[in-house]
Amino acid sequence: MSKRLMKGNEAIIHGALTGGATHFFGYPITPASEIAHAAAQYFTLAGRTFLQAESEVSSINMLYGAASAGARVMTASSGPGIALMAEGLSYMAGAELPCVVVDVQRAGPGLGNIWPEQSDYNMVIKGGGHGNYRNIVLAPNSALEMFEFTRTAFALADAYRMTVFILSDAYIGQMMEAIDISGEMLKGERKPWALYGDRNSRNNLITSILMNPELQQRHNEKLQHKYREVEKQCISFEQVLTEDAEVIFVAFGISSRICMSALRALRARGIRAGMLRPKTLYPFPGEALASLAAGGGRTFIVVELNDGMMADDVRLAVGSEPMLLRYNWLGGVVPTVDEIVQRTLQDLQKEA
Repeated sequence: MSKRLMKGNEAIIHGALTGGATHFFGYPITPASEIAHAAAQYFTLAGRTFLQAESEVSSINMLYGAASAGARVMTASSGPGIALMAEGLSYMAGAELPCVVVDVQRAGPGLGNIWPEQSDYNMVIKGGGHGNYRNIVLAPNSALEMFEFTRTAFALADAYRMTVFILSDAYIGQMMEAIDISGEMLKGERKPWALYGDRNSRNNLITSILMNPELQQRHNEKLQHKYREVEKQCISFEQVLTEDAEVIFVAFGISSRICMSALRALRARGIRAGMLRPKTLYPFPGEALASLAAGGGRTFIVVELNDGMMADDVRLAVGSEPMLLRYNWLGGVVPTVDEIVQRTLQDLQKEA
């Protein structure tokens, strides 16, 4: 327990171990490879289980098996690997198996390149696999939050019997920052629904197949009720100088850090800029955005490294009236602070 300089990807593993993770199954892929490397070292030293799978398809199915036996399980990958896990993620949602999955996003589609994008937004937040299911999605913007969010993710996964995603990007995964590895070592408790190979769990059944349509409907209704509870209980976001803001940035991950510097530069020029940063992308802080839009007269600028995926959710939240600008960069290109500032000034001048 100490303050250390480390990459966000390595901080993930320290957060997992202090959060009570027992098993890591994974397959390395840039820009997430350091997560598997750190897990191989630190899970082993801590007496936990690390196993490199032969593929991402194998790793997600290993999570299914170990989670069924009550383990606190995790894996990590980037967009191409997460896409391969889609079927297993759907199976885990259907069987209500808790797990933690880290996605350190890279540019696509296809193999793309190893530079940062935020284009896995729809795949992770809207589903990815088949069926009516949801994942809790946490969006860190620093190495410290990579540690903290992963540490708490296992408790969330167990509480709701859901997959919890850590949706990061190549910059947040690769940047090095000082973090304080502290806090009580957490651990999971025996799960009454899991299969432990003993008398008390003999009658437990883990499955995602219900051949009777009425039973399948009731199961889906049960899942939807759980998701509504998650939407009430798990929303988290940060507001920066929104009280008097005439311009409100909405951004997550590395985009939010750039926007933080941009809003300060705009304030120095007399433009009252603020920011709402979702820490949870599901559940999405739609009510908070709607409240900011209710006063009228504000411009919302959604900054993201994709073609406007989160901007669609922001538009649904704020309604049709407020001005909503989409600032998008693709292919691994990341904007500078000055680019955002100059674009904002130009757009505000057009509005005037």
